[in-house]
Amino acid sequence: MLDKNVQTFIGCDCEYEDAEIVLFGSPFDSTTSFRPGTRFASQAIRSESFGIETYSPYQDKDLLDINVFDSGDLELPFGDPRRALSDIEDRTKTILNDGKIPCMIGGEHLVTLGAVRAVSEKYENLHIVHFDAHADLRDDYLGVRLSHACVLRRCHDIVGDGRIFQFGIRSGDREEFRFAGEHTFMNKFNFDGLSEIVQKIGQNPVYFTLDLDVLDPSQFPGTGTPEAGGVTFTELMGAIKELSKLNIVGFDVNELSPVYDPSGRSTALACKILREMLLYFYK
Repeated sequence: MLDKNVQTFIGCDCEYEDAEIVLFGSPFDSTTSFRPGTRFASQAIRSESFGIETYSPYQDKDLLDINVFDSGDLELPFGDPRRALSDIEDRTKTILNDGKIPCMIGGEHLVTLGAVRAVSEKYENLHIVHFDAHADLRDDYLGVRLSHACVLRRCHDIVGDGRIFQFGIRSGDREEFRFAGEHTFMNKFNFDGLSEIVQKIGQNPVYFTLDLDVLDPSQFPGTGTPEAGGVTFTELMGAIKELSKLNIVGFDVNELSPVYDPSGRSTALACKILREMLLYFYK
């Protein structure tokens, strides 16, 4: 049993027993390689969510008509990624063992590894769909294997070849792209081929991880590692709609750094994307 958070994401305040999806925040950015600040994302998203509506005109659905519970943020030790990942794994296991779908708000992208560890224990043949500007396939970054630059490589250590599908990738070192050519499916720059991948995955269990820097920084400047040439909000919404055909058993949204966008538009965009994800992935 988890307690309700004092401040929740808009419309996500049902009772835990009734929830199908359970939100939690992982405010961790200790391995950020460029500009830190993602530890403030979950708090900002909750606060600014009340600037949007619970109703989605894209889907003709409303958060008030579904059961989502917001359990608040984990208290993570900023200097200890191993313990932080363990805490994330434990929270994810609690949610899964209660028959609910975990939805995590990062945080830097490394937090995904903790959730994937838990989800992979519960679901055999887990597949991962990954939207991002960066490949995140380094075996280590400056000698460290637990880094946000290595998170999908560590996930590959768990699920193996043929189960990771990456879209929007437009940055990484040469070895990452070579690794992807041998071990993952990677579509660079956009979402071309997503429909075919959705058909290929079928009803296998899927964990979806969204790094918001897949968006072009002209639309989403509030991130620690901006990379020119990304997708638009409209393109991202179309891709998430396509993913709703899959058996999504867990998902996350990462890498908002509110401090780098004083206008607030990046946080507002993140709120809207999270609303749409909750509505699309609610079964």
